[in-house]
Amino acid sequence: MSRLNTANETLAKEIIARYPRPKSALIPLLHLAQEQDGYVADDAMLHLAELVGVEPAEVLGTCTFYEMFKREPVGKYILNICTNLSCQLTGGEELLHHAEKTLGIRPGDISDDGLFTIEDVECIAACTEAPCMQVNYRYEYRLSTDDFDQVISDIRAGKRKDLPEHGTLGLVRQHIPADRLAGIESPEEAGTPDWFASRQPAPDESGKA
Repeated sequence: MSRLNTANETLAKEIIARYPRPKSALIPLLHLAQEQDGYVADDAMLHLAELVGVEPAEVLGTCTFYEMFKREPVGKYILNICTNLSCQLTGGEELLHHAEKTLGIRPGDISDDGLFTIEDVECIAACTEAPCMQVNYRYEYRLSTDDFDQVISDIRAGKRKDLPEHGTLGLVRQHIPADRLAGIESPEEAGTPDWFASRQPAPDESGKA
């Protein structure tokens, strides 16, 4: 378990500066913590709470609401194997059982080499391409057991450069210079927006709307 390192703390403060309220940055900060450690560690959540000025329970509540945030260590590559109806009818269950046998693990476990975690998941919105799987949320379509074995082999051989390790959202980090930031002010400071005021009923003769 770890807090954000120095470089990521600096990046976290840059991200927070883009939002009118610090806690609005909580989701991208959770992604940052997960990118650092592969999961969201307890100490990292405490650090985020300090950075955005909320109670740790609020960070935990946000973290546990979203499936993509992991609270325990996982493999470098998460294999989400769909077993919902379309995939089930075309071999999804068989694919899951093959993955378990091939990697020697059950859903939620980490393979001995630390590379893989299997998850048995509900629909991942690729029903026309069933049976399908996601590897760190990147799709693999119409998989046979042989196709699965090839994906695993390619990852182990370092051939799948399109698959960053778990926690990495993108390969290019956005940086916005201070002089290019949009006007950022809290709703309280901004007052009533012009568009809202223009839609209010006109006052009657007594001055009441």
